[in-house]
Amino acid sequence: MSDGHAPFGKAPSLDDLAVLAEAAFQTLPAGFRKLTGDVVFRVDDFPTDDVLDELGIEDPFGLTGLYQGVDIGHRDTGGPAFGPSMIFLYRRPILDEWAEHGEITLEELVTHILVHEIGHHMGLSDAQIHAIEASAG
Repeated sequence: MSDGHAPFGKAPSLDDLAVLAEAAFQTLPAGFRKLTGDVVFRVDDFPTDDVLDELGIEDPFGLTGLYQGVDIGHRDTGGPAFGPSMIFLYRRPILDEWAEHGEITLEELVTHILVHEIGHHMGLSDAQIHAIEASAG
């Protein structure tokens, strides 16, 4: 799979992308994975219209991933219970971005999106995540 071509023979399904996301998560450092806690990963074809409207995004291909929940820095252990934190990966926009940028593998792109959304789970802003990515090369 490291040649940039997915071994599916056709566009990866939702289940295929979920397997890639789980494999990507398992490649992350153990301490980082532990910090994510009980976050739930979900793969959908596209974000819902409500999500796009809430974020002010008109093009459904404009969002490849989303963190929904209360980030771990703002949780109150003595307060009311929160629903599960979720990271959504959107298959069709991911495949579209992958097709446009042939220099990275699908696995690398999924890992990048997953790490970005985990950053939001940890309370980091887009600017902070981009700064970390830039410093990491």
